[in-house]
Amino acid sequence: MEMVYHLFLLLGLSDDPDLQPLLFGVFLSMNLVAVLGNLLIILAVNSDPHLHTPMYFFLANLSFVDICFISTIVPRMLVNIQTQSKGISYIGCLTQVYFFLIFTVMDSFLLTVMAYDRFVAICHPLRYMVIMNPRFCGLLVLMCWLIIFWVPLIHILLLRRLNFCTILKVACSDILINNIFLFVATALLGVFALIGILFYSRIVSSLMRISSAAGKYKAFSTCGSHLSVVSLFYGTGVGIYLTSAVTHPPQRSSIASVMYAVLTPMLNPFIYSLRNKDVKGALGRLLGLGTTCL
Repeated sequence: MEMVYHLFLLLGLSDDPDLQPLLFGVFLSMNLVAVLGNLLIILAVNSDPHLHTPMYFFLANLSFVDICFISTIVPRMLVNIQTQSKGISYIGCLTQVYFFLIFTVMDSFLLTVMAYDRFVAICHPLRYMVIMNPRFCGLLVLMCWLIIFWVPLIHILLLRRLNFCTILKVACSDILINNIFLFVATALLGVFALIGILFYSRIVSSLMRISSAAGKYKAFSTCGSHLSVVSLFYGTGVGIYLTSAVTHPPQRSSIASVMYAVLTPMLNPFIYSLRNKDVKGALGRLLGLGTTCL
């Protein structure tokens, strides 16, 4: 991004004017599918008493975060494509970065909390309802939000102190403090992802010790959707990081990053609805279709 007269100039996905209508149609469709799919998950969880459990409480929160996540990127991009404008104000850019960081890290936190929920359900089933009581679940989500609001805010405040020439890497000001904060914040936030991985390893280990095939299938069916979503979130994230590290043209990295921001929220509702009988049944009752139609 270049800063000119208090504006950042966004690189965009393509300078070819013939591709702009196609890009607009593709990303508008993907945005609508993602928002509608996640909204249906939220409505299904809230309307169906069978889904008033900790697992689906966290799922509804994840769907809400995914709606916010995609809404921080795609609408602005669609406006820029439609108006053929690449400019964004300095404050507007910082605001977008702030909310993008909030919802990206909140996704990771919620996946870790959901991993803990499945860990308790599978490894300590007799104590599940005692441990994962409504108050504790609410406190977990509230704690995540409180942490998330402050960490990106400090990052943005540190960015505000910089004088930009062209990009952050060649900022006119000393960025040592920014780099130290980013390193420490990334390390601390990465601990949550590591905790989630440890929970998953315990879950898989416990599932493999189940002797009966029917028991294994039932156990895997309760966490198969979640494992798929986790693999999608972290797998594509690692793929984007590796792509940006080996790809020199900036537009290729931009395309990969935008696809990650759009695809993950769009696919999550399909993964949970197609692989989960409870969600499929709730969606059927919500839409008045009956479970046989799904």
